[in-house]
Amino acid sequence: MKLIVAIVHDEDSYELGQVFGEKKISATRLKSTGSFLRSGNTTFLIGAEDDRVNDILAIIEEHGQHRSELIAPTSYTEGGIFNNFAPPVEVAIGGATVFVLPIESFFKF
Repeated sequence: MKLIVAIVHDEDSYELGQVFGEKKISATRLKSTGSFLRSGNTTFLIGAEDDRVNDILAIIEEHGQHRSELIAPTSYTEGGIFNNFAPPVEVAIGGATVFVLPIESFFKF
């Protein structure tokens, strides 16, 4: 048995959750925040039998889309005044970060 920890962008989480439901994949959904862009993410915790892991990873890959977004960079000047005059920067967002961990035992009460 494995624990799949999948961190996806909020824009992808609703559709991914719907697909998990259709495929009878039990997942716990947690709200999370990314550290770089401080944007909203959703972390799914999924307990899966070893033979289902590749199918679940394929679903996550299909529904965790990369895209570009323009953001206004923010920084502080030496004087501590917020600098809002920098031009927007294009950054890649979306996709999924996935960890697959071995599970020693599993209980459901």
